[in-house]
Amino acid sequence: MSETRDESVAAAFPAAPAARLLPYRVTWQMLVVVPGVLVALLLATWLSYTHADLDSVSRSALGGGNVWLRFSRHVQLTVISTVFALAVAVPLGILLTRPGARRAAPLLTACANVWRATPAIGLLALLVIWLGVGEWAALIGITLYAVLPVLSGTVARLKADEPTPLGAVAVVQLVLAGARTALVLNVGTATLAAFVGGGGLGDLIATGITEQRMPVLLLGCVLTVALALFVDWLASIAELLLRPREPEAEAEAGR
Repeated sequence: MSETRDESVAAAFPAAPAARLLPYRVTWQMLVVVPGVLVALLLATWLSYTHADLDSVSRSALGGGNVWLRFSRHVQLTVISTVFALAVAVPLGILLTRPGARRAAPLLTACANVWRATPAIGLLALLVIWLGVGEWAALIGITLYAVLPVLSGTVARLKADEPTPLGAVAVVQLVLAGARTALVLNVGTATLAAFVGGGGLGDLIATGITEQRMPVLLLGCVLTVALALFVDWLASIAELLLRPREPEAEAEAGR
């Protein structure tokens, strides 16, 4: 019976990879390559726009601090939704791997299948019908869309580490891994907030498409990609630095 329940839990979250041991040491390549590429990309973009001949529509969309306003709003949506997603998914994932809660796996299987089939824009549209256009609909939609991947990863990592006891260090590792997943996912999903009045870099992308202004569209896309790469790099470095040393790694470091 116990094996059947374990299989049911695994079936609810089939997409998550098994946890792998990460190298402890942070090399100079890890610290330099990604930031260097991002700086070069942003510098090239800035130089191209300083010499570009923009029309009045593009200048209105990109001037007056609008780019910074939308960028900061995008970061705010990403960070807040990530915190909420972690607060829901990590404790729930821990609970679902405890013996007393595994009988809920069949219901979660059905819910997970429905959830994966729901597009983000459809979820946001339903929330707009319920909450109206604005910040709350965007924030709740982004949060809900990130819960399942983080929950899936939490369950997979806990099952891969069994029968290791769950301690404070393990919880920190779960939070860091979940934060990395949620941050990257939410950067992309937050672009859809523009369609429900939530703001963010999606405003630039939507303006570039509707007004057929390629400079505006390109800048919105470049900033979104750069932000996703940056948060993934930052989360990966934090995950390595805060991860406890393995006994083998400590032995090698002492030699």
